[in-house]
Amino acid sequence: MKTSEDERHKAKMIKRKAVQDAEVAKKTIEKGLLIVNTGPGKGKSTAAFGLALRMLGYGRRVGVVQFIKGAWHTGEKDAFAAFGDKVVWHTMGEGFTWETQDLKRDVAAAAAAWEKALELMADPSISLVVLDELNIALRYDYLDLDKVVEALRNRREGLHVVVTGRNARPTLIEAADLVTEMGAVKHHFSAGVKAQQGIEF
Repeated sequence: MKTSEDERHKAKMIKRKAVQDAEVAKKTIEKGLLIVNTGPGKGKSTAAFGLALRMLGYGRRVGVVQFIKGAWHTGEKDAFAAFGDKVVWHTMGEGFTWETQDLKRDVAAAAAAWEKALELMADPSISLVVLDELNIALRYDYLDLDKVVEALRNRREGLHVVVTGRNARPTLIEAADLVTEMGAVKHHFSAGVKAQQGIEF
């Protein structure tokens, strides 16, 4: 009986493998991707930093620009510092707009961060650029959406860019190659659990 089950399973997997192999063989394009991590759930920046770690594993350089974050010290910044000049990291935010309560200051900070992003995107030694919380800067109109999307569309060949943050604008979603929406099924914050070291920062 067991042998028969094993044989059926093996035959099923042989067919499945043939289908999968045929599907993979059709994919022949290699290009730099524009990736957007958005949605109300936790994990958007975490996923982006996971890609950064993967890229570093292949010895490639990574650039990070944080648009809103900056008020808190984070473990990921310290961890990536261990990679030396393989990671170029710029934390240029001053906190969320309800913390700064200064529109001109927020707009100026976003503009400076975007200039730094353009600089990293132009650097041929960098394979991946993470634009952390850029979606928030775009949501609040701190930056010109059309100009940002145009620059992302026209980035140099082979460059991967990851944009994070809630409420990604439809124009950016349309321009992206990969969009992942993190859903909020359950969050400990709702149960009164505060942001914790190593989990949120």
